[in-house]
Amino acid sequence: MLNALFSKAQHSGMWLWILNATLRFLIPFNAPHGIRIRSLTRNTIAVELPFKRANKNHVGGLHACALATASEFATGVVLLQQLGDNYRILMKSLQMEYVYQGRTAAVIEFSVETGWIEREIISPLNTVESVVIEVTARATDITGNHLCTGIVRWHVKRWDRVGSAS
Repeated sequence: MLNALFSKAQHSGMWLWILNATLRFLIPFNAPHGIRIRSLTRNTIAVELPFKRANKNHVGGLHACALATASEFATGVVLLQQLGDNYRILMKSLQMEYVYQGRTAAVIEFSVETGWIEREIISPLNTVESVVIEVTARATDITGNHLCTGIVRWHVKRWDRVGSAS
C-alpha cells in the first residue's frame, strides 16, 4: 500500500495529502508534531516541521527533539520508499549538530544519489545478514538559515532474515 502512495504522491498534490494523512495514522508518535512532506521524489524529500506550540522549547524556539524527529522521519521515508516491503529498517543511532535557533517553521531535506541504495544496502545484503548505513539530513528555517544537521544510522536487514543473529 505505501509503495503505491509513495509513487502517486510524487506527481499529485492530492496523493501527497493522502500520504501525509496515512503517515500521521501509521506513525502516531509523530502526529502532534505536524510533520508534513512538502515534496517527494524517488531520491529526495523535503518535510516541514511547523512552528507551533508542540514543537517549541521553553524559550520559544524549535525544540531540539522535534528537529531530531523530523530528521529521522525524512531519512526513513526515502529509505522505505526505495527498499519497499522486503527490508526492515531500525534506527541505530541519531546524532544532531545544532547551529542556529529556529524561530520559524523548518524544512528538513534529505537526498540520496541514484544507485546509492543498491550499492550500499541491497548488494551487501546478498552476502551479509545486515548493514548499518549513515545518512545526513539538513534542516533550515524558512529564510534559509541552517538550523541543524541530523546524522542518522539505520540498521537494515531483509525481513526473511529477521530472527537470525546480528
